[in-house]
Amino acid sequence: MRKKPIYFLLFMLVIAMALSGCSGKSTTKSSNAPASNETSESGGTLKIAAQAQPDTLDPTVTTAEATAQPARLVFESLVTLDKNYKVAPQLAESYKTSSDGKTVTFKLRKGVKFHNGKEMKADDVIASMQKWEKNASLTKSIMDGAKWEKKDDYTVELVLKKPSSVAMTILADQTQLAAVMPKEIAESAGPTGAKEYVGTGPFKFSGWKKDQYLHFTKFKVYQPVNKPASGVAGKKAAKVKDIYWYFAPDASTRSAGLISGQYDIALSVPYDAVKQIESTPGKKIQPYTYGMEILVFNKKQGLFKNVKARQAVNDALDKKVVLQSAFTDKRFYKLEPGLFRPEQKVLYSDAGKEVYNSKNLDRAKQLLQASGYKGETIKILTSRDYPHHYNAAIATQQQLEKIGMKVKLDVYDWATLLEHRENPGDYDIFFTGWDTGIVPHQYGFLDSKANWPGWTNDPKIDQLLDQISTAKTQDETKALIRELQQEFWQYLPVINLGTYKNVNACSDKVKGFKWFIGPVLWNVSIES
Repeated sequence: MRKKPIYFLLFMLVIAMALSGCSGKSTTKSSNAPASNETSESGGTLKIAAQAQPDTLDPTVTTAEATAQPARLVFESLVTLDKNYKVAPQLAESYKTSSDGKTVTFKLRKGVKFHNGKEMKADDVIASMQKWEKNASLTKSIMDGAKWEKKDDYTVELVLKKPSSVAMTILADQTQLAAVMPKEIAESAGPTGAKEYVGTGPFKFSGWKKDQYLHFTKFKVYQPVNKPASGVAGKKAAKVKDIYWYFAPDASTRSAGLISGQYDIALSVPYDAVKQIESTPGKKIQPYTYGMEILVFNKKQGLFKNVKARQAVNDALDKKVVLQSAFTDKRFYKLEPGLFRPEQKVLYSDAGKEVYNSKNLDRAKQLLQASGYKGETIKILTSRDYPHHYNAAIATQQQLEKIGMKVKLDVYDWATLLEHRENPGDYDIFFTGWDTGIVPHQYGFLDSKANWPGWTNDPKIDQLLDQISTAKTQDETKALIRELQQEFWQYLPVINLGTYKNVNACSDKVKGFKWFIGPVLWNVSIES
């Protein structure tokens, strides 16, 4: 065989070196190079159909998925979660906890740019974290009294009033992202959120056509983390140039749009459309375990301030009927009293199973009478934007009427429902879903300090959450979780109806689409 000339070998060496820079195995310095968000696969437009239009893209001021899911294309946090739900650095290069557990020191990655071209530094982080702590419902008990201090431009410290085994998990939580944004934007934000959406993520916000879509474009000088992608941690690459996030509240519109090719991905397709999608060439479903379907009581005002009224509702409901009405196919729901999943060995407990699905109508009627119910109308907030919530509300209305309650459904679009649920004079019950947590403190419906709609106020739950946050062993944690769940089923801040799976669907042309506490749209490409 004839030998190749030396200039050809040198050319191949250069090509190999160039390719290695996109492999995820380069040094930290090279991973911060401006060209690192450019890949040979980059290009095209990804069209997504989502259930609801958000009222803001600032993820620090709401727990609504309609905000959280698209916002993480734009915003990032100091730390995040890998596929095993372990905390991993993101905008922080590293972090270290002091021996007394009260101080966490974060070393920031250098050269990280905001979408407006400004470099991210300590002042931006501190202003953003102070904003997040002020607004986030999940921070009140863990971060109460915490201080953020600047050591230098690339070093910040979090100083806690007391040691916490869960503080870092709260910082990494995706429910109400601890988003870092420029200092001037964080400080000028009002109670409804930032006026500009400028982050450090792989995509930048490019436009919002009200009632139609959000538009995101690739951030060409994004600097990814130099580690393999895992969960929402590790390397992120924008492999498409544009993402259009369409608002398609009608579930049949999402599934029909996917089948016709109008959309590449449809989030939460209706359960009754699954068979049609499965039988359509070039389309596929992607079920994933989401979390709990919950009925939330307004405990600040009205009938359900009385625990006996809440217990009456729990006894009146046949959870299987409600879940069947909501999810239609037993593949997609499971009767389950636990706040966590069985595979979460330390956190899972079946405590409360004896009252979870008691279906005791006689006791329900007795409890309702003892609660002082006088025939007033019970208002349930619901929305057709999420058909499973709407169908669960209808099934609940029918069952509560059997014990003598007068029940009315107030039906809104989801954004309007979110406004009403903040006002205790507007409702008695609403339905929502809650992704399975990795610490109980992520459940805003448990914590009295969270001030989450429904307004839990149970000193015993608060005490147990404090004890869990400082537990030193897994056995201690497991015992406290069991006690917490027993109290949950007695106090009933909400009713856990059971766990369920959502169903996404996509075109076969979409490559790399995954779900981890929301759609993961970086590292996703689309065939032309």
